[in-house]
Amino acid sequence: MKKILKRVFLFLLIFVAFIFLNNNSLFTKAPNTEPFLLAHRGLAQTFIMEGITGETCTAERIYEPEHPYLENTTSSMEAAFEAGADVVEFDIQLTKDGDFAVFHDWSLECRTDGIGQVKDYTMDELKTFDIGYGYTADNGKSYPFRGKGVGLMPSIDEVLSHFPEQSFLIHIKSNDPKEGEQLAEYLSQFPESRLNQLAVYGGDLPIESLKEIMPNVRVMSKETLKSCLLSYMAVGWTGYVPASCKNTQLHIPEKYTPLMWGYPSKFLKRMEKVDTRVILVAGKGNWSEGFDQEQDLERIPQNYTGGIWTNRIDLIAPAIKK
Repeated sequence: MKKILKRVFLFLLIFVAFIFLNNNSLFTKAPNTEPFLLAHRGLAQTFIMEGITGETCTAERIYEPEHPYLENTTSSMEAAFEAGADVVEFDIQLTKDGDFAVFHDWSLECRTDGIGQVKDYTMDELKTFDIGYGYTADNGKSYPFRGKGVGLMPSIDEVLSHFPEQSFLIHIKSNDPKEGEQLAEYLSQFPESRLNQLAVYGGDLPIESLKEIMPNVRVMSKETLKSCLLSYMAVGWTGYVPASCKNTQLHIPEKYTPLMWGYPSKFLKRMEKVDTRVILVAGKGNWSEGFDQEQDLERIPQNYTGGIWTNRIDLIAPAIKK
């Protein structure tokens, strides 16, 4: 009996040692590179996060503006790239005439002087609205961007034509599979070299339909994220990366990073080998939380070389470089 217990103990000891050595980043030489930075909606106005829900009009609760840019505009994207962004995220909505408008909300009332939904208007009609109309930092006493946003809502084609060599993350805001098909039809015009600079995320259904048509495009949805991470948590301790984790995009809230075998260096290296991009999101990942202040970066491991999601690229990029 004692021999059996000794053998069991020795086996468990070896097993634990294997897991530790196989997943400890201390034994992995981190590449001498900085994290890459993803600017959410370009350089945008930020807002109070407390008490936010899916129905909250965030334009009505912005902080006192520190810069003149509005989200999802070409000027805000230019400012983000100039500040140091490696990737810019933008949102798309389908229009009445089958185009994709770069705009966050389904409805127009929150941010603009328009009424109804984006899908009720053509792209030309949407350009007549003032996308800065509804922004206020003092409960409606003043509207600092009112009158300054007419004509600033771009189409997806305008954005990708304006930035022919930059990297983007495209967010399909709906869960309509037809939008995935339509976006795939649009993206199919680009060469592979350009598609390698683009990634798409959104609802399960449009992402599934897009992936069926364009299997080589890097995508993410709740379903693809769950499929990869649950599988990896089950077998990743061996060093094996499940097929569901290959050629995809992972947005991982910092709260859940301890569950990722080999995090940060070994985990990132494993994902890099299967052409998967990892983006670290602040907190629990609710409501696009980002690393938006210099002190937020103190929570990121020094040897982390993946992506960082930020709403304030103008503050974070200089801090990273410093």
